[in-house]
Amino acid sequence: MSPTLQFTCETVAEDGGIARRELAVTPRRLIIAGWTGRDAAAIEHHIEELEALGVPRPSSVPLYYRVGAALLTQQASVEALGPQSSGEAEPTLFFAEGEWWLTVASDHTDRQVETYSVAVSKQMCAKPIAATAWRWSDVAGYQDELRLSSRILEDGAWVDYQRGSLASIRPLVGLRDGIYAAVPEHDGSFMTCGTLGALPNARGEGIRPATEMEIELHDPRRGRSIVHRYSVDVLEVVA
Repeated sequence: MSPTLQFTCETVAEDGGIARRELAVTPRRLIIAGWTGRDAAAIEHHIEELEALGVPRPSSVPLYYRVGAALLTQQASVEALGPQSSGEAEPTLFFAEGEWWLTVASDHTDRQVETYSVAVSKQMCAKPIAATAWRWSDVAGYQDELRLSSRILEDGAWVDYQRGSLASIRPLVGLRDGIYAAVPEHDGSFMTCGTLGALPNARGEGIRPATEMEIELHDPRRGRSIVHRYSVDVLEVVA
């Protein structure tokens, strides 16, 4: 059984105000959607970015990976075997109490394992997820305005790691409907919906590990953000 996640869920009232309520959700199914960019050139860039790390090309785009739902966590720290894992911010849909909600999660991945199996690498690490969510129907009409970003702690300073809008990602409903029914049979269906390329550092490094990461989804129309920060406790590799 997956651990129950606790969300502060925001809904927009008729007068434009924000109402909040607490929602407990037990994940039943987790899908990671990959290669979800709208721009073919941007997808190719991300594929090449991963190829530089030894990751084989995907068999199709988009691609849906089924991973253990118990990997989702709202803890402030996760454990990873060895120093080669890294995260990436992803808009994330989940179904609860008869409707879809939007939050942000990190598809934290073992990059060494990824060089021989992307599917296995995604099963190797916990998936940090924020504790705030927005009602999807409140923001679906202006998805492209939502801003996705992440920062990492690098060389003792916080630096931008990803930055862009959901206009770079395929419409989330289409991604969702590629694997889920519009109304799932049970609560607890989760899907991370793709990401943005990493911003290179001064050494020209793109995708790279970090011991601390902050992920954010920003709604400029209503001036609100969902933010989650987590650290990585690196476990020693022994043989």
